[in-house]
Amino acid sequence: MSTARNRLFGVYAIGLFLILGLGTLLALLLVPGVARRRAIARGISRGFLGLAAMPVRVVNPERLPTTQCVVVANHASYLDGVVFTAALPPRFGFVIKREMNSVPLAGLLLRRLGSEFVERFNRNRGAADARRVMRNATNGNSLVFFPEGTFTRTPGLLKFHTGAFVIAVRAGCPIVPAVVRGTRHALSPLGGLPRAGKIEITLLPPIQPPPASPAAAAALRDQVRAAILSELREPDLTYSGDTHRPPDTALG
Repeated sequence: MSTARNRLFGVYAIGLFLILGLGTLLALLLVPGVARRRAIARGISRGFLGLAAMPVRVVNPERLPTTQCVVVANHASYLDGVVFTAALPPRFGFVIKREMNSVPLAGLLLRRLGSEFVERFNRNRGAADARRVMRNATNGNSLVFFPEGTFTRTPGLLKFHTGAFVIAVRAGCPIVPAVVRGTRHALSPLGGLPRAGKIEITLLPPIQPPPASPAAAAALRDQVRAAILSELREPDLTYSGDTHRPPDTALG
């Protein structure tokens, strides 16, 4: 596209997002039941991505268990949550930083979708939030984590937090590593308007957690991260000291 056409498309995509976002919020306020509300959000997310020329392709969808599991993915863009909402069945909930709960409209929408909010800075409240998420997981709920907790302005994989892996070990449910590509192009962390482009989610083979032990979660974390890093084929930023990051967007 030419520069003028890129700008026109970006304005169109933002307008489309705002219109559909407000429509989604209204629907979620009126419709009872988290499962039904998630199904609506999934349909609207798919519609937005299709109309915005950002088609999503899921590679190896058969690897997603029909029973409880935890999906963990690399984090590349603010668009990732919309993409996974569109791609995954409505039984999945997201674990998100508590600050999002206070964002006007967005916090209300996330609450209506049954998202789990976790405190990052207050240790006592964070522990209580973690226990709540743990209870929900052991009751059979499937969850989505971006265990890096944020994303960088340049491609690469940051270190993983252990929350998702503690939950998988305690619940005894498999972890499905996922690699998302294309969202960094479609909505760049560097800023600017959205751009058209294909988005792909690759699901890797599920990994069963080891028996519960003090080292189990860390071992599972390292195994899953190695699988994602191998498939992603981007730099390992664990020891990079990268400081050029946008604000945190999700918890790990």
